[in-house]
Amino acid sequence: MKALSLPQTGKIQKKLLQWYKKNGRDLPWRRTRDPYAIWVSEIMLQQTQVHTVIPYYQNLLKAFPTINHLAKADLSKVLKVWEGLGYYSRARNLHRASQIVSDHFHGEIPDQLKDLLTLPGIGRYTAGAILSIAFNKPAPILDGNVKRVLSRLFAIAGSPVRGKTEGLLWHLSGSLIPKGDASSFNQGLMDLGAMTCTPKEPQCSKCPLRDLCKGHLSGEPEIYPLRTVRKAIPHITAVSAVIEKDGKVLLRQRPPKGLLGGLWEFPNWPTEEKKDFKEYLRYKVMSEIGLKIKSKEPIGSFHQTFSHFKLTLQVFSCLHLHGKTKGKWVPIHDLNLLPMSRLHRRIASTLEHE
Repeated sequence: MKALSLPQTGKIQKKLLQWYKKNGRDLPWRRTRDPYAIWVSEIMLQQTQVHTVIPYYQNLLKAFPTINHLAKADLSKVLKVWEGLGYYSRARNLHRASQIVSDHFHGEIPDQLKDLLTLPGIGRYTAGAILSIAFNKPAPILDGNVKRVLSRLFAIAGSPVRGKTEGLLWHLSGSLIPKGDASSFNQGLMDLGAMTCTPKEPQCSKCPLRDLCKGHLSGEPEIYPLRTVRKAIPHITAVSAVIEKDGKVLLRQRPPKGLLGGLWEFPNWPTEEKKDFKEYLRYKVMSEIGLKIKSKEPIGSFHQTFSHFKLTLQVFSCLHLHGKTKGKWVPIHDLNLLPMSRLHRRIASTLEHE
């Protein structure tokens, strides 16, 4: 595939770098060249907005200031610091990758693409971001913002997440990087997409590349890139038991892999909306946990939207009558010590404030 013509490439590089120097966002991970800190920020920024990430980024680096601190930490402590940020596989991958770096790379984040791609949670985009931002290497990046900027700049009409179109965007991203200034240029592309070349109502009048942008010159920049139609996600109803015994409540830990892996939660089961929730709950607790309980008053309905489904959890206060079970009986005042999902943390908060 041919590289871009030098005159056009040079103009894009110059205009974007000038714009970034004046308008780039002041973000905490941009005040350091520490590859570990930049890596942490890039993992957190996967599927999460900047303003949400900032306090979590600061707290994680405070708790685990170096990669070796993170590698030696108990996963439960890492998940606790991550609690509320969501997509917990990122935290588990970050923890496992830190151990690999500590054991096999002498505690130094690798600066080669092939090595970065061996680490859990690091794909082509994240590797490119680390290489270009932390090491100033000419590695291409292609997140949602960059895909949108490049699609409009070159009037690329195809889907940016499929086949040839995505391959073309990777090629363009790599071709545009100026020699010796990959870090500023790639961050400039990110910021241009986040601040100016937005999905709806792009601010073309403020864009440094508007005179070079085929999308803008067409008069319809918003038609690029092709938008994919999202499928409707299913709605699941479930019931949950807050089982009390001697001032403690029963928690179970989710398997280490999969959705919310490693987090603690109140026992819960999916059900049909029309079922008798209390009766079903007593049956599930006896058959799957081995406890006989008395269902008391409802605590409430709790809702959360995940990436692939919506959940409504009907929660009931229950009294333990007899029986032993696996799980963890936790004093109510200690519930804040264990990592939980946002939904189960809200349930715990209702107990702590009673």
